[in-house]
Amino acid sequence: MNNPGEVIVRGSAAGFAQEITAGSHQLRADEPLSAGGTETGPTPYDLLLAALGSCTSMTLAVYARRKQWRLDSVTVRLRHSRVHAEDCAASETHDAKLTVIDREIELDGTLDESQRARLLGIANRCPVHLTLASRIDVRTRLV
Repeated sequence: MNNPGEVIVRGSAAGFAQEITAGSHQLRADEPLSAGGTETGPTPYDLLLAALGSCTSMTLAVYARRKQWRLDSVTVRLRHSRVHAEDCAASETHDAKLTVIDREIELDGTLDESQRARLLGIANRCPVHLTLASRIDVRTRLV
């Protein structure tokens, strides 16, 4: 059993398939056949996008409920790509690649334009978005 907030990932060194334990939940990750995997689960980047998409949807829904707005459902579509930094006007470095996540949000419900605009701003404040947009320090050690 893992500790609360801890995710455990195990995989054979012979392939890409991974068994993921998150609390009481079991998931799999893998790579597509074209990359040498067995396609038994989403790719690591798919899982990353799923984390951002689910957090976005949850955040928008809870905000709308608190405001008692008529939001019926949220659909979030995400894509991940890598572009040369020079292709992005916001980048100051031109010799590297930049990770880009395109996120499209569909709001179903009876919302006026000001509510829709507010929800778009709230989407950029979901906890996973804020984490991904911040400087992340991954500390790694062998045990």
